[in-house]
Amino acid sequence: MTLRFHNTLSRTLEPFEPREPGRVRIYTCGPTVYDRAHIGNFRTFVWEDLLRRYLKFRGYEVEQVMNLTDVDDRTIGAAADRGTSLAEITEPVIAHFHEDWETLGLEPVEHNPRATEHVPQMIDIVRALEANGYTYEVDGSVYFAIDRLSDYGRLVNLDPADLGRTERVEGDEEYTKENPRDFVLWKGGEREVEGAVATWDSPWGPGRPGWHLECSAMAIEYLGPELDIHTGGVDNIFPHHTNEMAQSEAATKRPFAKYWLHAEHLLVDGAKMSKSLGNFYTIPSLLERGYRPSAIRYLLLSAHYRKQLNFTLEGLVNAARALDRLEEFRQRLEERNADPEDGGEPDRLLDLSASARDAFVAAMDDDLNVSDALGSIFTLVRDGNRLLDESSPVSDAGLKAAREVLRDFDSVFGIMALRDRERAALPASVEQWVAARVAEREDARGRRDWDRADAIRDELEEHGIVLEDGPEGTRWLVSGAVGPDPAAVSQPVDG
Repeated sequence: MTLRFHNTLSRTLEPFEPREPGRVRIYTCGPTVYDRAHIGNFRTFVWEDLLRRYLKFRGYEVEQVMNLTDVDDRTIGAAADRGTSLAEITEPVIAHFHEDWETLGLEPVEHNPRATEHVPQMIDIVRALEANGYTYEVDGSVYFAIDRLSDYGRLVNLDPADLGRTERVEGDEEYTKENPRDFVLWKGGEREVEGAVATWDSPWGPGRPGWHLECSAMAIEYLGPELDIHTGGVDNIFPHHTNEMAQSEAATKRPFAKYWLHAEHLLVDGAKMSKSLGNFYTIPSLLERGYRPSAIRYLLLSAHYRKQLNFTLEGLVNAARALDRLEEFRQRLEERNADPEDGGEPDRLLDLSASARDAFVAAMDDDLNVSDALGSIFTLVRDGNRLLDESSPVSDAGLKAAREVLRDFDSVFGIMALRDRERAALPASVEQWVAARVAEREDARGRRDWDRADAIRDELEEHGIVLEDGPEGTRWLVSGAVGPDPAAVSQPVDG
């Protein structure tokens, strides 16, 4: 099956054909670093990580840029309010962003440029737009005249005339535009000089770049004037991506991005996330409640990127249980030995694995259909477990194929790798404590003291440890369910 994406530009599902065979150039709108990123932001970032990983899985070389917007009205306002420099506001937030990024197991991208380090490139774009006749200057500020670009708004199928002469497309009301629909490229004049928090010299006098201009400059600087994929959240489509596209194409006279992909909003408990509603979560706030990164990542990836995702704490518990099932099956495959050859009986595990892989690829090729992709893997888990419970023969080839399917799946979803990291992070004292409790439970079961055995199981679950009894014995897993972090347990708990 051919890899296909839903292109916001064409509003259709299109076969994916990068401009250069075998290589994909992606630009991703990164965070505005005035405050710590929340789970709504990371819903988009984790999906973009999935996109990147799947392109690599399909054999593409990926070069990705994710910018850091470290100068805008909010960062400048925060610095002015606190009487400090811009860097003192943005540096801690950037550090927290990278910390959360690593916590959720996102791959590092090739370029993480900061807007403040690319102002000369932004000025070059404004000068190119000026030379091409798309700008005008008023009181030290430079504006893009959207009436001069015939196809302005085609990303959202918008006729510029529909905006209305009095409708503003963003919060630039304090700037003197010839047309309220126009957007600012360079913010200059006395209002910028007086603030003195963030100003640069330019041909039009001191000032600072507009938000839209920043992304165009950094995308073109690292990826050239023609991108393969531009991503972001649906809230970026208008006006940000619309204006970014307009100024880039007007400056370079070349098509900017071939595919525009956008992720839908995240809801929390069915509502928009808000601090006033008490449903506002950051990654650290969830970790403090006892949820683990693997469960958070799984839940954020569990719905198609073009559908709203309803994030709930119960959903995190269910995500942890789904991960338990995956880990249990993986451990069974690792512990199971192949059966002797029996004269040619079909290897059902080999067939199940081949079917699962084909279904997984077909689903992901269909605009990253994660629901069907996860369904294919859990079908393998269900049927594979039944097979391992039976007396059907299992060959080396079948076991290897099933293990490879799980490895390929996780190279894209990146959730089992997080589970492994969580397990590896447990102190030796915790491993010893769990082993002692499991041994005591086995002794209680041998004595048919079921109450004591159940009490030990419950005690372990309170600390996020799940037991799985099977033909190969009892194994234990680090669950993502709510509860104290097992790494905090250092002493045995008396029964």
